[in-house]
Amino acid sequence: MITVTDVAREEIIKLMEKQEQQVKGVRIKAEALSPLQANFRLRFVAEWQEESTDVITEFDGFNIYIDPESMSYVDEVTVDFVESLAGRGFKIENPNKVPTHLKGTIAEKIQSIIDDKINPQIASHNGHLSLLDVKEETAYVKFGGGCQGCGMADVTLKQGVEVLIKEACPEIEEILDVTDHADGKNPYFQGAY
Repeated sequence: MITVTDVAREEIIKLMEKQEQQVKGVRIKAEALSPLQANFRLRFVAEWQEESTDVITEFDGFNIYIDPESMSYVDEVTVDFVESLAGRGFKIENPNKVPTHLKGTIAEKIQSIIDDKINPQIASHNGHLSLLDVKEETAYVKFGGGCQGCGMADVTLKQGVEVLIKEACPEIEEILDVTDHADGKNPYFQGAY
């Protein structure tokens, strides 16, 4: 279900009336950042821009169009219009970034992310990641294979592993790599260890 705030609804209608061609509504397009998160774009839809595969939600004065690829990201989004020092514009937020299949204990969620998202990606470097423990707000992980001793392991941790785990488990504040990288036998990239 999509929620449109009163302020956003008024702004959409006002902007639709200013368009040179007749506009039927707005399209919400999700651009995936990861399997759990997306950036959203909003644009006007003229009659000839409707697609047969669009899912259409009717609102008072306009329709919202969503393509099938964006559907999984827009469940329960809120469309708002905000004004701040940085400017003014539409803001789309999805409070449910964690899919229902990741519900359960924190360790189960993290292990699911490692199995489904992280290990398939680093397997191309002959690497793998293991979850060793979860204590309070910290997850302890260990790289193996081509990731052990790899000069890019810290980048993989900070820009990949941490992002995916923290999206699925916002209660996790820190991911600690306890790998002995100096003992790596066949690193994908030689590190400076």
